[in-house]
Amino acid sequence: MEQLVNDLTQFIHANQEWAGLILGLMTMGESLLIVGIAIPATAIMLVVGGLIGSGTVEPLPVIGWGILGAIIGDGISYYIGRWLGPQIIHRWPLNRQKRAVARARLFFYKYGMLSIFGGRFLGPLRAVIPTVAGIMKMRHWRFQVANIASAFVWVPVMLVPGYLTARSIGSLGSNGGNASIIISSVLSVVIAVWITLVVIRKRRARPTDQ
Repeated sequence: MEQLVNDLTQFIHANQEWAGLILGLMTMGESLLIVGIAIPATAIMLVVGGLIGSGTVEPLPVIGWGILGAIIGDGISYYIGRWLGPQIIHRWPLNRQKRAVARARLFFYKYGMLSIFGGRFLGPLRAVIPTVAGIMKMRHWRFQVANIASAFVWVPVMLVPGYLTARSIGSLGSNGGNASIIISSVLSVVIAVWITLVVIRKRRARPTDQ
């Protein structure tokens, strides 16, 4: 895995024009059922965030590819669940991931639509919750709203650490206008994630209906 990350990092540094497409493939892979466990998208996103911060690559195309990949990956996982139904839980490879599936089902039962959004930020559940939503026949439009909204938040959040690291190494003060834009964007993302967590906690504290 470490070697794969190193190879991809070297390739991106040598071929910056491919950064967006590679990020899109990584975010799609990390959102796919089971496959996502073996995809080092997080490490690649840190690298790409650093390239954005250093001014090596343009941010908007890269972010756009990353968001698109995340949406497609979750969508594929969701439709796998709808197509195969509950029996997929008892087949390979999910029958070897019983604990992860059980946690994903419980998370979905508790939070419904919010589980799709929150699951983006929970590594062990990210690649399973969309399939569980499909198995449970969650409405298409509800899933897609959560899928798209979470992708628009998740990708920038994952790019921010690499971006800030690169900017801190470089001359952040020399580009105050851009810094203000980035800081505002980061604050907006943090607020969105915070609101989601508050809602989830409130739903958790609410007594269940008898």
